Order: sequence, then C-alpha cells, then structure tokens
Amino acid sequence: MDDLTSKKIESAIGVSINKKLEVVQSLWSGYGEIVRYNVDGAGFKQMIVKHVKFPNASNHPRGWNTDFSHQRKVKSYEVETAWYEKYSSQCDDTCRVPKCYHVETSNDEVLIVLEDLNESGFDLRKTSVSMEDMHTCLTWLANFHATFLMEKPDDLWEVGTYWHLATRPDELEVMDDPLLKEAAPLVDEKLNTAKYLSLVHGDAKLANFCFSTNNSVAAVDFQYVGGGCGMKDVAYFIGSCIYEEECKQYEKPLLDHYFAALKDALERIGNVVNFEELEKEWRSLYPYAWTDFHRFLKGWSPDHWKINSYSEKMARKVIKELNIKL
Repeated sequence: MDDLTSKKIESAIGVSINKKLEVVQSLWSGYGEIVRYNVDGAGFKQMIVKHVKFPNASNHPRGWNTDFSHQRKVKSYEVETAWYEKYSSQCDDTCRVPKCYHVETSNDEVLIVLEDLNESGFDLRKTSVSMEDMHTCLTWLANFHATFLMEKPDDLWEVGTYWHLATRPDELEVMDDPLLKEAAPLVDEKLNTAKYLSLVHGDAKLANFCFSTNNSVAAVDFQYVGGGCGMKDVAYFIGSCIYEEECKQYEKPLLDHYFAALKDALERIGNVVNFEELEKEWRSLYPYAWTDFHRFLKGWSPDHWKINSYSEKMARKVIKELNIKL
C-alpha cells in the first residue's frame, strides 16, 4: 500500500497508520494481499486491509488463467464490496462478521478496510475440529441463512458459491464423467429454483471461520456470497471438515443440529415461514448440493482428496433420481 493510499484510508476513517504488522494472506492467483496494520486514533489498535490489484496476467496454480476466470475474480471483488457496503450490517452476533470501516474501488484496484477479528477475540484458526466446533459453525450458518431468507441478492452473485455451474464451463467441459456431466444442469436448476432461497456465504469452508476461546465464531471472505439454498453452504462446510466415513456417520446428526438452529433463528428473528415445508425441501436438496460441488471438483482437480466413495454414492443417487441415462 503506497503513501497516497495510506493517507486516503487515514482520512476516511480517522486513524493514523503506524506500521505494517504482517501479510495475513496473499490473494489467489496473485491478485493482491490481506495485510494487518497497527493504527492509532479510532478506538482500536489494529485493522485489516484487503488490497486487490488486478494483474496483467494471472498465475493460477492449476492453469485456469483464462479471461473468463479473470472476469469471475473481478466480479467476486465487486460482490464483496457490495456485501460490506449493503448487507454485512444486518449480521448480528449470531452470525458475526468483521465490521467494515471503508471501501474504495478504482479501475484496477479494490481496498476493503475491516475490523481485525484477532483483536476482537476471534484469534483462533482450526485445521481440525470437534463435533462441538462443527455445531458452532453450523449454528452460524443457520443464523446467516435465517437472517437473509428470501432476500434478493441485489449486486451480489445471483447464484452464490464459487463453483456454481454458470461460472465453471471449462471445468465441466474437461470432466470425465458423462453421467454427471449430463446431470449437472439439472442439479443446478433444482438448487436454483427451490421455493425457499436465502443468501449463501459461498465459500463456507473451515478456513474461513475464526474461533474465539469461548467457542463462538465469526466468518470472513465474502467474494462469492449470493442467492441460493442453504444446503450449498452446509454440504460444503461439512465436506471441508471430515472424511468420507465420518460424512456418512454424522450426516443425519449434523443436519438435525443445523435445522434445529435454523428453526430457533427464524423464531428469534420473527421470520414466519412454513418451517416444516422449508426443512423438507432443503433436506431433499442436500444430496444435490453435495453433488453440485462434487461436479466442480471432478473437473477442476480430479485427484482431489474430497473425491471419495461417499461423494460418488451421493452423486449416483442424484443421477438415479434425475433418471439420467446415456
């Protein structure tokens, strides 16, 4: 971040930037970085700056460096700025997100200045989780979906998640699974035309949850937030935490926990819906949500560890339901 950019941020939010503490993360394919700064003058000592600068040529680790891929990433940062400007303030402590202090965009650059969740007590990152941890994150998702149930995704992705079919034609084309390739648009349609839709986080993996010592969580990374069935987040989250045998073993209890939390959240908010109908629809769509991500993985990274017998069985079940035959 150059001196001019620093002065813009200082002027916008009334802080003095003392020093760059660390690069928290480099952004995918060389699109910038997330940096922690020490500051004075605003009631907090640290802040996070997500600084996106679009490169002339991308350097994707798996070779997906087409213009289509670039435009998807550009759109994702437009969506994230819209999320923080228009939607994030609706999230309360039950679906905690970082406060946004400032957003600025130019032709090839995006700045998003955020609360440092580490300073706010969410300083734990986990690579493996207990069942209690999973329940905590599923409760966050349930409250998030309840908060935005039936809300239109204006200025967000019309269809949330980074793997949704319309943005992944290259991966579909190279996928070596004719039955799943035939089923893909039907799975996509089934998920997108559900009666009950909400906003989905769109990248609700374990790595995007920040834990506190009292086991509450906050979530980050809203580049792929948009419309969708809540099961897309739930299936993706569960798949990011546990292996195939556990997916089979814990599928029902984890879904039971999520739906109990969703019911509680809707009642707390006062969002009156036919919950039995919602739950029935979304439970029936869980295999479709799982299969949707499985379709993406098989095209994007055919040797990925998440491609396992549980996912294959889920996909074959969906293909059979859809009566796909070649």
